Amino acid sequence: MATKPEVGTKAPIFELDTDTGGRISSADLTGKKVVVYFYPKDDTSGCTKQAIEFSALEDQFDRLGARIVGISADSPQKHDKFKAKHNLTITLASDEQHQTLQAYGVWVEKNMYGRKFMGIERSTFLINEDGIISSVWRKVRVPGHVEAVLAAVKSLK
Repeated sequence: MATKPEVGTKAPIFELDTDTGGRISSADLTGKKVVVYFYPKDDTSGCTKQAIEFSALEDQFDRLGARIVGISADSPQKHDKFKAKHNLTITLASDEQHQTLQAYGVWVEKNMYGRKFMGIERSTFLINEDGIISSVWRKVRVPGHVEAVLAAVKSLK
């Protein structure tokens, strides 16, 4: 199993399809602060709340020079429907092959009601302009999380 990237290490690179039919890559984001958040599934209660909160504060992140990218294993078409349904403004990227999920250490074994399965651990990474991880949140609980990430972006120099 790959090691999980931590604060102070280079962020794993990625190139993924997005909800708009385009592609986004970590190379496109060089020189910018980037919030990469991983979430289990479009249109579930916690994931919807988190995406709505990131969209609501996107202007504040933008003013601080930070770009937000949400990543799940859902298809670009599902992301597009999810965005339209909830008026989301953030970029959603699709990792159906789980390569980026594995590189960030968020594709993990989960256990629900005694049933084990592989899934996405809700996690957020704040990456500085040099591509170095400056903050990591794992096993995220949605309430208050987006505000905590915004505060961390504000504290980046």
